[in-house]
Amino acid sequence: MSDNRNVKIRVRNLSKVFGSQPKKALELRDQGLKRPEILDKTGQTLGLSNIDFDVHEGELLVIMGLSGSGKSTLIRCLNRLIEPSEGEIVIDGENIPDLKDKALLECRRRHFSMVFQNFALFPNRTVRQNAEFGLEVRGVAPDERREAADKSLKQVGLDGWEDAYPNQLSGGMQQRVGLARALANDATVLLMDEAFSALDPLIRGDMQQELLALQHRMQKTTVFITHDLDEALTIGDRIVLLKDGEVVQIGTPEEILTQPADDYVRRFIEGVDKSRILTAESAMRRVRSTVRDSDGPRTALKKMREHSLDSIYILDRERRLVGLIDAESASQAHEKGKERVTEAMTQDFRSVKRDEPLHNLFAMFHDNHFPIAVVDDRQQLQGVVVKGAVLDELAQAGEA
Repeated sequence: MSDNRNVKIRVRNLSKVFGSQPKKALELRDQGLKRPEILDKTGQTLGLSNIDFDVHEGELLVIMGLSGSGKSTLIRCLNRLIEPSEGEIVIDGENIPDLKDKALLECRRRHFSMVFQNFALFPNRTVRQNAEFGLEVRGVAPDERREAADKSLKQVGLDGWEDAYPNQLSGGMQQRVGLARALANDATVLLMDEAFSALDPLIRGDMQQELLALQHRMQKTTVFITHDLDEALTIGDRIVLLKDGEVVQIGTPEEILTQPADDYVRRFIEGVDKSRILTAESAMRRVRSTVRDSDGPRTALKKMREHSLDSIYILDRERRLVGLIDAESASQAHEKGKERVTEAMTQDFRSVKRDEPLHNLFAMFHDNHFPIAVVDDRQQLQGVVVKGAVLDELAQAGEA
């Protein structure tokens, strides 16, 4: 799937070897050996191998995999908390592995804020003081950092809690403080390492929705680490799936579910409720025919006969959806001498955007027998979804 946004971070040929002889391990890797064989022959652990991906401006990219897949190593290589063994990590034209200490420190301050799994709050500091901490370390003036902290706390829904202490907050609220602290630093990239893993399932679900709402408002470039497939599918614009330090597949949640790259990915996605992840776009079909709002009922009947349709959508000159007319209504309108289809049309049909989850469409079919129209933000007709297409899409995904 293409993304027209600018690339914020470009990662190429990134590898990390844990041990004292990384070159030897990489040479064996280049000869075709895998992680277990390299460990056996050299005692070196190949943490990451030839990782390539881009992070786009404003994207929420999820890096996921099971324990030991390399996901936490990867996120720490991005800001060089872990030193890569080889490869490029380019952000705004700077290759991070090439930076000297002072330039690296400045790059981290300018570009990266991090949210950890364990909240990492100071118990003796108030919520506001915790949110200010990164700015305090940077020497920002008290009034300025207070204003930035209060603004970020409001963004995460904690206005009114500024003077509370961490032990007075629930786990979800404590994680919001960690998120507010990261936002207050105003870095260009947010790194979130298993940020919601320590929360109970209900609070975790709430935080996922809060993050999506925040992302919608702020369009912050975010890299999110998780081992939870449901979480990745819920929040990710795209997913980088890792196994044994290598990229197995990169794609949107829908691409991962409908076009798994190999048997490993197929096993990984077993049991997922695909109706909640797949969208109207996956089941959308081309519109066989439409009529204009200036056309008459006779034209509508002719087009319905030609294309074996029971009903037909009506568009204005900008191709915006204005109504629908079925064969019976068009026939009656013609007999009565009506000149335009708009005089006999109905607006009692359903329309959705491309990203509407498939499971929401079932109730719409129950209430209404017309095809569901898929429209864009300007209400221009993009395609239609019929009930059989939804069932077919889910069946194909299940087979995949």
